[in-house]
Formats: sequence, C-alpha cells, structure tokens
Amino acid sequence: MMLADMGADVVTLDRVGANKNLKSVAGRGRKVVELDLKQEASVAQVLDLLSTADALIEGFRPGVMERLGLGPEVVHARNPRLVYGRVTGWGQQGPLAQAAGHDINYISLTGALASIGTRESRCRRSTWSDFGGGALYLVVGVLAALLEAKKSGKGQMVDAAMCDGAASLMSMFFDMAAAGRWIDQRETNFLDGGAHFYGVYQCSCGQFISIGSIEPQFYDLLRQHAGLSEACFDAQMDRDGWASLKEKLVEVFKTKSRDDWCKIMEGTDICFAPILTMKEAPQHPHMAAREAFVTRHGVTQPAPAPRFSRTPSAIRDAAKIDIADVTSEWSAAK
Repeated sequence: MMLADMGADVVTLDRVGANKNLKSVAGRGRKVVELDLKQEASVAQVLDLLSTADALIEGFRPGVMERLGLGPEVVHARNPRLVYGRVTGWGQQGPLAQAAGHDINYISLTGALASIGTRESRCRRSTWSDFGGGALYLVVGVLAALLEAKKSGKGQMVDAAMCDGAASLMSMFFDMAAAGRWIDQRETNFLDGGAHFYGVYQCSCGQFISIGSIEPQFYDLLRQHAGLSEACFDAQMDRDGWASLKEKLVEVFKTKSRDDWCKIMEGTDICFAPILTMKEAPQHPHMAAREAFVTRHGVTQPAPAPRFSRTPSAIRDAAKIDIADVTSEWSAAK
C-alpha cells in the first residue's frame, strides 16, 4: 500500500479465483493478476514480467518460492538488478524458520510483549511486528537496496523478519535497561504505566484520556491544570510514590468528563490527548485539518503517509489486469 501510494507500479500475483477485493484499503493502488503458479506456462510468464521489474516481494515460508521455480537464483539469472524482498515472521534461517506464527508470538520472543499491558493482562492488540517490524522494515530495506542497485547494477535479497524488526524497535528500551532505567517488571517503569504522569485515565463519562507529562516543565503544567498542589506530587521521579500518586490521579480525572478535560488540557504542553475510537479519530479537529483520513468507495481510511513536498503521494484504485499487458507496458518503459 505504501509503495503504491508513493507512486510505485505494484502488481499483486494471486491465485486463480481469489477475487481479491479491489476496494480494500491495504490493497489500494495495486494491479491484480490471477495465475496458477503450479503451471509451467504461468511461471514462465512471471519470469518474463520480473525480467523488467525493479523489485519482488514475497511472504511465503522459506523454500516455497524456490519450489515454485521463482527463487532468488532463478530470478536474478533473468534480472541481476532486481531487489528480492522476503518478509516472514521468523526469518529465512533459524530453528523456527518453518514454524507458523503471528504478531503476538514474534513480540513474545523479543522482550516486547513482556512490557505491554497491565500485570493482569499480557495480551493487547498489537501491530508492532506485523506492520512495524515486518512491513515497514521491508519497505526501508527494499528502498535502500534499490538505491544501492542503481550504483552497483546488482540486486540482492532483503530478509525482513518480523522478529528482527520487533527487536530493533526495542532498541531504546535496551538502552534504558543498560543504564539502569528499566526494570523487567510490568507497571514499574515510567513508560509502561507504572508512573502516575504517563498513562491512561478514565473520566466521569466513562471515556478515557492519555497523559505523557515526562519532562519537568510538562509535569508542572499537569499539576497546574489538574490542581495537584499537594506536596506529595513534588517528587515526580520517586518510584516508591508512583502507585499512591496514580491512585490520587485516578480520582482527580474521574471528577470531569473527557470533553471537560479536553477544554482544560488539549493544546497545552501537558502532553495530553483524548483516547478516540476509530470512528471518532477522523472527526477530531487536528486530524480533520491535516486530512489524515479520507473516504474512498464509502470507506474511511488513513491517507497516504509520509508526506512529500514535491512529489505528493496519492491513492489510486486497484484493478484486475492480464499479466501480458503489464509485461508489455514494463518492457516498453525500459
């Protein structure tokens, strides 16, 4: 989706009869080709297409593309400049490479899940490894390899493992642990809900708000706007007092509705935001002003990101197409 939004000509190869939803949010901007890759003639057509492609992305378990006759060695023999992107959960090598898994499993092995949520619940909706450690790291890797191929004239394989990317996203926390600023116990650190000045609070209306007043000047503003004048709030970074101060803040924020707290705190340097649902988010004044969400085919969806000053991204419709037409078009462009 990101590559298509940024202008890439993206072709999805799907099985015959898949009937992919051409109005899918994640599938926007793609040309869809249906093929039976168990047929030699279809594999030959794909190799013809790849002979003029810049990159290939596949998400099968290790070895599947090789069995289909479309492994890196075969493809690079036809197109030495092609970047071969492979995204999996566990990576191309390792004891778990052939095992099935999902986001929750990949972040379990990297130390990420151990610090998410409350002490009572270790499971939270997360796209940390799937889209963060997987898709985004794949995009970065493919684009970097394309830049390098322009200089060297040679493509290469990019192994984007979701567990690797999730581990990389934990870099800051490993830094803090090394410096003695992170404890491997939930709700005992200032970024995991342990601190009273960084967390989620329920309001009188039943809705929630988020507070992130880490820096002293932001914490001072929190105290001013929430009326936290008691001396016990002076020692902001004293871990021993966090639990009791959090209890006090729970009661404070329950005295007003979410809308009331927005009027008091939103737009200040407190580091405050209301916690919105997917339905509410597009209507928020800031998100609406930035046009962060758009409606297409009757579906509200995120607008392209990031934003470019000279070559803005754009959402394009998906379309079902014949592979011969794409091959002809790409060959002419080369």
